[in-house]
Amino acid sequence: MAKKMNSPNGSHGQKQTFTFSAPGAGSVQLAGDFTHWQERPINLHKGTDGTWRATVELTPGMHYYRFLVDGQWRDDPECALRTPNPFGSEDMMRQVA
Repeated sequence: MAKKMNSPNGSHGQKQTFTFSAPGAGSVQLAGDFTHWQERPINLHKGTDGTWRATVELTPGMHYYRFLVDGQWRDDPECALRTPNPFGSEDMMRQVA
């Protein structure tokens, strides 16, 4: 009898790439529920085109995030899914299948 393989959508994460265009920025970080917000933000790396990128593995479900650009909270202009947060701004939302 053949052994059943684990589904790719099981408990393992799925790679997600986050990008932010900020050619003049000195640092860009990704903070969200998956980094415990500012507790463990992820540093993005700047490309020659001025776009910052990071690829992270996220578990299936809805994840909330924002960017920290030179220490200031910024929205993801590419993200249409948003929800109000308790600080008077919005958190970005990313659904992982």
